[in-house]
Amino acid sequence: MRFIFTTAGKNIFFLGLACFAIVSCNSNNNKEAKLTDTSTEIKAAEYDTSFKVEGEAFADLQLLRYQVPGFSDLSLQQKQLAYYLYEAALCGRDIIYDQKSKYGLLLRRTLETIYGSYKGDKTTPDWRQFEEYCGRVWFSNGNHHHYGNDKFIPSISFEQFTGFVQGSDTAQLPRDTAENVNAFLARIKPIVFDPQFEPKVTNLAANIDNVAGSSVNFYEGVTQKEVEAFYAKFNNTGNAPSWGLNSKLVKENGKIVEKQWKVGGMYSFAIERMVSWLEKASAVAENDQQKKALDLLVQYYKTGDLKTFDQYSIAWVKDINSRVDVVNGFIEVYLDPIGKKASFESVVSIKDLEATKRIEAISKQAQWFEDNSPLLPQHKKKSVTGIIAKAITVVVQSGDAAPYSSIGINLPNSEWIRKDIGSKSVSLSNIVYSYNVASAKGGLLDEFALNDTVILRAKAYGSLAADLHTDMHECIGHASGQINPGVETTDKTLKNYASCLEEARADLVALYYIMDQKLVDIGVTKSTEVGKAEYDNYMLNGLMTQLTRLKLGDQVEEAHMRNRQLIAKWAFEKGRANNVVEFVKKGGKTYVRVNDYGQLRTLFGQLLREIQRIKSEGDYNAGKNLVETYGVKVDPVLHKEVLERYAKLNIKPYRGFIQPKLVPVMDGEKIVDVKLEYPTSFFAQMMEFGKNYSFLPVKN
Repeated sequence: MRFIFTTAGKNIFFLGLACFAIVSCNSNNNKEAKLTDTSTEIKAAEYDTSFKVEGEAFADLQLLRYQVPGFSDLSLQQKQLAYYLYEAALCGRDIIYDQKSKYGLLLRRTLETIYGSYKGDKTTPDWRQFEEYCGRVWFSNGNHHHYGNDKFIPSISFEQFTGFVQGSDTAQLPRDTAENVNAFLARIKPIVFDPQFEPKVTNLAANIDNVAGSSVNFYEGVTQKEVEAFYAKFNNTGNAPSWGLNSKLVKENGKIVEKQWKVGGMYSFAIERMVSWLEKASAVAENDQQKKALDLLVQYYKTGDLKTFDQYSIAWVKDINSRVDVVNGFIEVYLDPIGKKASFESVVSIKDLEATKRIEAISKQAQWFEDNSPLLPQHKKKSVTGIIAKAITVVVQSGDAAPYSSIGINLPNSEWIRKDIGSKSVSLSNIVYSYNVASAKGGLLDEFALNDTVILRAKAYGSLAADLHTDMHECIGHASGQINPGVETTDKTLKNYASCLEEARADLVALYYIMDQKLVDIGVTKSTEVGKAEYDNYMLNGLMTQLTRLKLGDQVEEAHMRNRQLIAKWAFEKGRANNVVEFVKKGGKTYVRVNDYGQLRTLFGQLLREIQRIKSEGDYNAGKNLVETYGVKVDPVLHKEVLERYAKLNIKPYRGFIQPKLVPVMDGEKIVDVKLEYPTSFFAQMMEFGKNYSFLPVKN
């Protein structure tokens, strides 16, 4: 599972302003707030404050850069390991383009050809519009919005696009054999310009065939009922693997078959290169446990055996001592409308030793949190097993983890491994730091916060509130609760609502405990005022400000957005009689005010109990009703107001990252050092990646 963060999303107001308070720690800022966030102050001291975080900005996107403090302190062996894992990560980059659309690689290579070889004037408004389209495709790993799921089309006309194609090196175009340029243009026209051709990558709408209604390239020629019937035949009892996780399901000659993603199967050319680098990484592993995990990952890629993937996941969880770590594989199922098939991603990281202290303090109390949660007794774990919690410094991300980035990860996703073996929960400290620096230049808090009390609380406690929420969401939230004996996993029981409900469940655990005295007792905060800051922010975001990501008239589609609105609207409605939370009008503008923080916490606990019951019992109808009633529909009048107020701030609603670059220093065939570089251009990096890491054909 991932914890997602974007400009208009979770904690943007508080993260940015709290960062300012930390950097300005010699001024007369609130003393207690400074003490509560000492771990962040220590982290900040490791960064070069003159480093320019902002990169290019276009459309609704702002590119950022992040530093990798601590990399220079690694041993040569650790640097070699990081470099090999870095190369393995980027070698899988093609896969996500093909997974998001069967035409994704065709589109990307067409754009790369034009962008790299067009001989005409590149200063015209038409070219700039084309360049923006390229940037959007590269950012979203395809031509569907990375967050909204809808297809976007260029601002230029097809005739202008044709001129750019004809002014480029047409020999480089990904044409079929004997296909001329005009025929190629006719074939690609609907892919690029027709909004009704593959209109939505993942369609989670109720009462439709979600498989047929989604253009994600996980299924072809099959219906949702056929998919569910196909996987219902598999043995799902006991410690069964996540069947279907690493394959495309297609109908060939009237028969449904799986095309596995493995060496010798679908995506083989990219996977073979990943395997080569992973084998090099295994040879310089930090310890035997890490080597075992990497060897099992290689074996899994060679065989496609999901039982081997589970063995790898177990070995990875048990690797608790390595400084360098990696997530690599078909991991998250958010792209699949019915939550079975996983998109490729990789995250290479090093442990942030100082920031890990806070998250470890929380994870050590996992059993206490479970025992004292508001869940029904039969839904609590008697023994919370093996939560490994740490903060990481990201080196590189690829696939579905980039260019946009989460701020927290909890893996593996397999319920039985999490229950019997444990999980790793991480916060991405250097990613959060870059978000903080960029957000400090915003203005959202002044625009949307109700009064000075909320603003001052945000400045004093917001950064720590954000960190604690992320830590507890990942390490306590996803690890809590259990499914009743005999109830199948949520991809089968809760189907297209599973991801939203799971993210809501984890958020609610964090919200319930962030107001608890326990956090003060274990030393991760000095005051429950931190919890009030989080409640202010969460309700404001869930009820109002996250709507900046939607076009007027749209409903909420993305799982994390649905979860936040579900929680905020449910609490608002259930607390309406006691005026727990209210909308306030001031100066013609709408604001959110929390009147009773204690009662709001009680409501969060009640909703947590119900969502855990839904998961534990596999109650599809109750889960559907919650999401559709509270998580989907948008008030158009309020939405219009939010968009108008936000537009005046001139802030991009989405942010992603230009990746650092690892460069080996060679002595003959031997790596004697690895240098870290920080590219400044997203467009140049995308072209470089396209040149160096394109291994798949356009048809897979």
